[in-house]
Amino acid sequence: MTPFGWRGGVAVTLLLSLASFLIVGYFTVYWRNADMDFMVIYSALAMNDGGAQVFFDHPAYLTILSVKAWFGLLHRVGLLDVWTLSTMPSAADRAACDASMISAVRAGRIAALLTAGGVILAFAVLARRLVSDWRIAMLAVVAFAWSGGVQMHLRILRSEMIAASFCVLALIILILAARRASVPRPLAIGLAALLCTLGLENKVHAILLIAAIPVLVVPFGTATSGSVAFWRTSQAWVAALLAVVLALAGAFIVWPLVAAGIDPANAAAAGLKPLLFGRFGAYQFALIGGIAIGMIVFARLWQVSAAETLAAMAAASAGATFGLLALDLSYDINNVVVVLNPLEKMITYVDAPEAAGSLSGAIGLLLSGVLGVIRRYTFILQSSARPTVFLTWLILPGIVLAWRRGERQVALQAALLMLAAIGIDTLGVRRGLKVEYFVFTDPLIIIAGMILLDRLVDLRLARFAYPIGVTLLVLHVGISQAEPVKMALKRRGPEEVCTWNGYYMPRLALPWCVPSNLPRT
Repeated sequence: MTPFGWRGGVAVTLLLSLASFLIVGYFTVYWRNADMDFMVIYSALAMNDGGAQVFFDHPAYLTILSVKAWFGLLHRVGLLDVWTLSTMPSAADRAACDASMISAVRAGRIAALLTAGGVILAFAVLARRLVSDWRIAMLAVVAFAWSGGVQMHLRILRSEMIAASFCVLALIILILAARRASVPRPLAIGLAALLCTLGLENKVHAILLIAAIPVLVVPFGTATSGSVAFWRTSQAWVAALLAVVLALAGAFIVWPLVAAGIDPANAAAAGLKPLLFGRFGAYQFALIGGIAIGMIVFARLWQVSAAETLAAMAAASAGATFGLLALDLSYDINNVVVVLNPLEKMITYVDAPEAAGSLSGAIGLLLSGVLGVIRRYTFILQSSARPTVFLTWLILPGIVLAWRRGERQVALQAALLMLAAIGIDTLGVRRGLKVEYFVFTDPLIIIAGMILLDRLVDLRLARFAYPIGVTLLVLHVGISQAEPVKMALKRRGPEEVCTWNGYYMPRLALPWCVPSNLPRT
């Protein structure tokens, strides 16, 4: 199942993804995936014209900045004429407007492809270090690259790809750091915190995965997790104190940003209501405390010294601080408020926000969400363009098998990863658990399968292992293309864009919305 070797396999995976993008994606009519393609592109065009970002819903901050920079680069090398709003032709000239929008949307799709390709490569590098057998890592790369969410995101502009991928990469970095101690291990923790914060800045839904990470990492400790000799010397306390000073300096610098984000007046202006105790900022500090407790628990269980624990906490704080400072790259109070109040923003998305505001209503929504996830994971009761659900049919029995064989730790690791995936998907059901959301939880399922197969490697010699594996591989690749093909073959027109383009694209009229949505003079 891995005939091309490690490097060849990764290359073939990327080339086949490129072929899929070109066949079903790049040439698809430009308005087919207008949500969020148009919203991101409009903000990028407006910002290149000296204007402000318009889309703040969740808030796609890094996606918009990357597309803005990409458009500017293409224009400088002569590959994109329409890179600002002022260069966009009038909607009255239908042919010119269509041609310009096609160029902009296709340029945006290439940016999405490059982003997804970079994420796949980063996942491959870390996956190779996560397991002892490169063949298992290769299968994981294939499963990740051809998961339903990644295959959708490599051809459309959405905020989930960067948000979820940064957090997943952070999780793998933390798992690797948990397994083996080293002198620079606190730096790895700081990098993970930075990635998580940047992910949150692109989509607030990342807060769910961020909250789960401290629990997920704890059982990944090993006999080599205890602090190395340096962190048990007096010099270690000097390094820890320097890390604390850096963290405090960062906190001092970023505090005005945080204060502005949780300011009741700013939050109310953004249409948010406090989630707990009638005030903003309550659960955010509780989450920080939970992360600290998780680090202390890990330190006590796996013999990490107090000095290294303090340095790691300071590094995590500094990483998150530097991540928040990225909001100053293109400062807008709306971005700050959304990022600093993620749950308040998420509640505005649920299909029954009034029910979510009461305890009984929230419990009811949660239970219905669990039922919805179970139905989707069976695939039979509710099908979807999510081939990763087939892996759960092997992972769940694999957890039981590992436990019965005495591999209790790996069984616990996989079980927690699956519970996290189910929990996040349960909350995602309230938004329909669209294919774009799978990038948050599919990697957790894939990682669970990796670590199980790495410890149950003898299963590869089982009688039906090869035909089952090939069948799963074919199903995985085939089903991952279902949603892209469906989008390309749709016959529905672009008229539904006219219901929201006036709000998200106030200065850009669209030909099929003329004349009702033309700017008034």
